[in-house]
Amino acid sequence: MKLFKIISILVLIVVLALAGVIYYRYYFVFGTGIKSGELNQIVLKGNLFKTYEGRLIQSGFKGTQANTIQSYEFNFSVEDEKVAKRLERLGRKSLELHYNEYKHVLPWRGNSVYIVDSIVSIIDEEPDYGLEKKSTKKKRVRKIEEDDEEEYLSDAEEEEEYDEVFKSLEYYEKK
Repeated sequence: MKLFKIISILVLIVVLALAGVIYYRYYFVFGTGIKSGELNQIVLKGNLFKTYEGRLIQSGFKGTQANTIQSYEFNFSVEDEKVAKRLERLGRKSLELHYNEYKHVLPWRGNSVYIVDSIVSIIDEEPDYGLEKKSTKKKRVRKIEEDDEEEYLSDAEEEEEYDEVFKSLEYYEKK
């Protein structure tokens, strides 16, 4: 009886220790932050587990070897399909993405330790329409709410907005 009790306690300790190690290695959020840059790609890929993988090109350059220049790239995975679908519509846009960093990857979570969970903001540059301006291009930042479903303009709405800006620029140029 005493031997059974000792073995049971040892097995329980080993199982709890193993559970703690697995949690720490695969589920503990090691870091969290925001990265900004231009969305280069978002793709759905995988053999057994299909996951969304993306790449954000950040401003600046780094040299990995002598006499070479390489851009800063942020490779990430996306678990939430809703966030991934939003990112698919935002190719080549400047974005700020919120991410969680884990110690190790899980095949059903993605190929990266960086998991993007939300879009913080979209930075749009106003079109210049080929007109000369005295000031540089102004940037418009749209903050994204978690439950906001209408943060994107349709093509017709965007065209109307550009037409209004173009007309106002023509008006000021005539003065």
